[in-house]
Amino acid sequence: MAGTGEATTIANDDLEPLKKTDEEIQTIANTVVENYDDDDIRGSLSDLMLQLVLEQALKIPFVAAVILALNYKRPELAQEVLIKTTGVLNEYFSAGAWREVKLLLRFLACLQGILEDEGVFPVLEELFSRAADLQAASVDDSLGLAIVKIILLTIPYLMASSASGFEAQANTLLEKTDIIASAPHALEALVDPYPGSGDDAGHEAHSIISLLQKQLQTEAAQSWELACLPRPWRTAPLKDGNEPATPTRHLLPPVTVPSSVSPGIRSQLPEIYFSVYADQDVETVPPTSSIASLILRDSLVDTINILDYNRNATAKFLIDVDCYFAPETFVKRATPFDRLKEVEKGRSTWKPEDVAVDAVFSQLLQLPAAEHKLVYYHAVLTESCKIAPAAIAPSLGRAIRYLYRNVDAMDLELEYRFMDWFTHHLSNFGFTWKWTEVDDVELPLANPKKAFIVGALEKEIRLSFAQRIRGTLPEPYQALITEAKEKDIPDFKYNSNQTPYAPQAREILRLIRAKAPDSELDPHLLSIESEASALGVEDPLVPSTDAYMTAICFIGSKSLSHVLSCIERCRDRLLALGPQSERARRQITTSVMEYWAEKPGVGVNVVDKLLNYTILTPISVIYWALADNIGKGKILTHAHIFEMVASTMHKVTNRVRQIVIARDQSGLPAEQVTMLDETLEKERAQMKELFATVEDALVGVASGIVDEMAESRNQDTDEEALLRGWGERWLRVFRRKNAVEEAWIVDMLANHREGLDGGEVNNAAANGSGNGTLGVTEERIDDGIL
Repeated sequence: MAGTGEATTIANDDLEPLKKTDEEIQTIANTVVENYDDDDIRGSLSDLMLQLVLEQALKIPFVAAVILALNYKRPELAQEVLIKTTGVLNEYFSAGAWREVKLLLRFLACLQGILEDEGVFPVLEELFSRAADLQAASVDDSLGLAIVKIILLTIPYLMASSASGFEAQANTLLEKTDIIASAPHALEALVDPYPGSGDDAGHEAHSIISLLQKQLQTEAAQSWELACLPRPWRTAPLKDGNEPATPTRHLLPPVTVPSSVSPGIRSQLPEIYFSVYADQDVETVPPTSSIASLILRDSLVDTINILDYNRNATAKFLIDVDCYFAPETFVKRATPFDRLKEVEKGRSTWKPEDVAVDAVFSQLLQLPAAEHKLVYYHAVLTESCKIAPAAIAPSLGRAIRYLYRNVDAMDLELEYRFMDWFTHHLSNFGFTWKWTEVDDVELPLANPKKAFIVGALEKEIRLSFAQRIRGTLPEPYQALITEAKEKDIPDFKYNSNQTPYAPQAREILRLIRAKAPDSELDPHLLSIESEASALGVEDPLVPSTDAYMTAICFIGSKSLSHVLSCIERCRDRLLALGPQSERARRQITTSVMEYWAEKPGVGVNVVDKLLNYTILTPISVIYWALADNIGKGKILTHAHIFEMVASTMHKVTNRVRQIVIARDQSGLPAEQVTMLDETLEKERAQMKELFATVEDALVGVASGIVDEMAESRNQDTDEEALLRGWGERWLRVFRRKNAVEEAWIVDMLANHREGLDGGEVNNAAANGSGNGTLGVTEERIDDGIL
C-alpha cells in the first residue's frame, strides 16, 4: 500500500520515473481480488486500510481509490471496509479522539460515490448539532469550534469525491457553520503570533476556522473547483470491461454521535494561521484566500504530528508532498526563488518545499504550546535538509530572514522558540550563517533584534565553545564574545585578596574539595558572619552563603556531573539555609549567576538543578529575577532570564497538573481523594501566588512605575520605551500561561465530575498531557530530581 500515493511526476530528472497512480491502484485491487479466498489477506485488508488512513493522512484519497476499484470487483470487500471504518469511528467518537474522527470522516467522504442516499452528510449535520449545543452553552467553548473545523475540513473531500449533486447539502452546512466559524473568539489576541505589529495587514491574525469558512464559501461560488485535491478515481481505470457500468452502492453503517461528546485532547485557545512566507514578492505558498492553504496545511500537520516516532519518515513525506496532490499544484522541486518570476502567468508558483517547511514552523511556533517536544520539529527540519539540501536549505534561509525581520513584533515566547531552533539548526551545519546580512550589531541591547543576536550567540556557545563560535563571526560581531567567555573555568573571585572574606573563602574551598565534614567548615563560615556583622551587614548569612556557594560552583565547574556531585554532598547545609534566611536562599541564586556571568546558560542549568533538589524554591527564583534585579527592566532583555523564569513556572504548573491527573484516576480510596484535594488546593494557591508575583513585577516595568523608572527623569528616552515594551511582551506571555493553566484545571475538574455522574472518569486529557498515570503518595507528588 505504500505506493498508492505516488504521483506520475518525476522528483528528480536523474531518477527512474515513479510508478503511475492508476497502475498502483489497479495492481493492489487485483492482488486483493485474486487472493480473495486467502483469509489472512481478507482479514488484514480493513485493518491495513484504516492504519494507513489514521497514520498517513496524505494517502487517504488514494486508499479510497483502491476501495472504489475493489467495489467494482468485489462489493462485499468494500462493505466490510465500511463496517470496520464506522465501527472504529464510533469508538473514537466516544473517546473524544477528534483527529482520528476527522481522518475517518475524510476517508468516508472520499467514498461518498458508493454510499446510498446522502452518505456522510447526515453525520456532519449531527455533528453540527452537538457543536451548536456547546456554543449555546458557552460562546468561548473550544470543543464546539474543533467540531466545526472537522466539518469544514470534510466538506472539500465530499465535493471532490466521485459523487455529484450534493451542492445543496454542502451549501446548507456552510450556512449553519457560518454562525459559529465567523464569530470572533474572545481569546484570539492571546495567541496572536505578532502582537507588536499594530495595524500591519501582513501580520493580521486569522483564526483557522474563520479562514476555512470564507475559503469554502468562495469555492462554493466557483462550483467547488478544489483544484489542489487529487482525484485518483478520475484518472485511474477503476474497472475493466467485465465489471458493471455503475458501482454497487452501500448504506453507510450506523454512525452514532454521542449526545454528550467527550472533550478529548484539545487546545483551550483558538488556532491562528501562521506562515513564514507571508511577505514575498512571489507567492511560494498558497495565500490565505485559497482553500489550498488549509487543505495542504492540515494534511501536512497531521502527518508531522502523527509520525512523531519516526522523524526520517516524516521528513520523506514532507519532501514528497507534491506527489500527493493534483498535478500543476506546485512548481518543480528545488526551483530557485528567482526563477519563479519566469513562470508563465496563470500557473502555480507554489514551491513544495516552502509548503512543507511552512507546515513544520506552524507547529514549532504554535501557541499556546506545540503538540510535541520542540526538539522533534527541530529534528524534522534537520532531516529534511539532509535528505534534500538543494530544495530545503534555501527555503529555510528565507524563513529565517522573515522571522528575524519580525522579531520585534513577534510574541516573546515564539521569539525564544525561534532562537532555540535557529541555534540548534546551525549547530548541525557548522554554525555557518551570513551574519553580514544583518547590520544590527550596533543597536542597544534593549532593542529586540540586538537581544536576539546576543541570546543566539550565547546559545551557540552552550552548544559548542566560545572560540569556535567567535571564528564563525564577521569582525563586528566578534566583540560580542569577550575573552572572559573563552575561559572554560571562570576564576574563583576569592583568589583575590581585594575580595572581602577572601582568606575564609579559600579555606572553605579547600575543605569542600577535601570532602571535610561540616564541623571543620563551621568556624570559617562563622568567621565570615562575625566579620560581616562587625561591618554592619544586615544579614551576615548572605556573605557566608556567597563564599560557600561560589566554592561549590568553582569545584563543580568542570562538568554538570561534578557540580551535581558537589551539591549532593553539600545538600543538607544548603537546605538548612532557606529556613534561616530568605535572603540567604536568594543569595544562592545570585552566587551561581555571578560565577557563571559569562556563560549564563550554565548558571540557569545549575539553578534548575537546585530547584529539583528543593534547595531553592520557585518563589525565591522569581523574586531574585523579577524583584531583586528588576531595575528598569533591563534584565528582561536577557534570553537566559526568560528561560529561568519560564522553566521555574513550568515546574510549578506541571506539579499542579500531575496532582489533577492523579486525582482524576478512577477507583481511588476516599481518603486518598481527600488528601489529593487538599494538596491540590494548596498547590493551586501557590501557583496563583507565583503568577500574581510575576504579574506585579511586569506591570511595573510595562507601565514605567518600577522604582528606578519612576525616579528617572528620562522616561521618554528610546531605551526606556524599549524596556516598557519588554515588560509588555513578558506580561503577555505569562498572562497567557496563567489563562491556559486555569482553563485546563477547570476543564479537567469539570470532566471529572461529569465522569463521576456517568459512572466513569474520562482520562483523555490526562493521556494528552504527556505525564501518564502517576503513582502518588503523600510524601512525594513533586517533580523530584530529574
